[in-house]
Amino acid sequence: MVLKESDSELAAGDAAPDFELEGVDGETHSLDSFADAEALLLVFTCNHCPYAQAKFDLLNELADAYDDVAVVGINANDADEYPDDSFEMMREYVDEGTVEYDAYLRDESQAVARTYGAVCTPDPFLFARDDGEFELVYHGRLDDALSPDDEPTRFHVREAIESVLAGESVDLEWQPSQGCSIKWEDD
Repeated sequence: MVLKESDSELAAGDAAPDFELEGVDGETHSLDSFADAEALLLVFTCNHCPYAQAKFDLLNELADAYDDVAVVGINANDADEYPDDSFEMMREYVDEGTVEYDAYLRDESQAVARTYGAVCTPDPFLFARDDGEFELVYHGRLDDALSPDDEPTRFHVREAIESVLAGESVDLEWQPSQGCSIKWEDD
């Protein structure tokens, strides 16, 4: 099996690449679907990875706590090789309340993950809305827990969200997220 790295890497200030992805709610979502939000937290995630599972509660809390922030999970893993990451299982996770994000989307072709430069699960990208366009303000760890069993003591993503909502620049070092590699399909 050939693992393919992402095709690009977004930098601070870059516009969020648009997408059209099916959500477990049966709707097709794009950036415009979240145009009313002040910030957009896109997290490339999945169902089976213990690192991603360890962040379900945090992401659910963020989706619940911040009305002006859209928290969106995107699952790009190869569901043929990892059936727990199938669209049906994603829907099950939402139906049972394990995942309560504002949207949980399937990137079947993996094109969106490659365009964003996502490499692992979870891999969060925080965008702030500026003049009607989402611009990247933070790409890094959700918190300082480097293992699924660790208890976090600092929540980087919450600090970044608070800065955006206060109209301030995000002053955080972008440290690579910890997690399982995205399970790329064979080329």
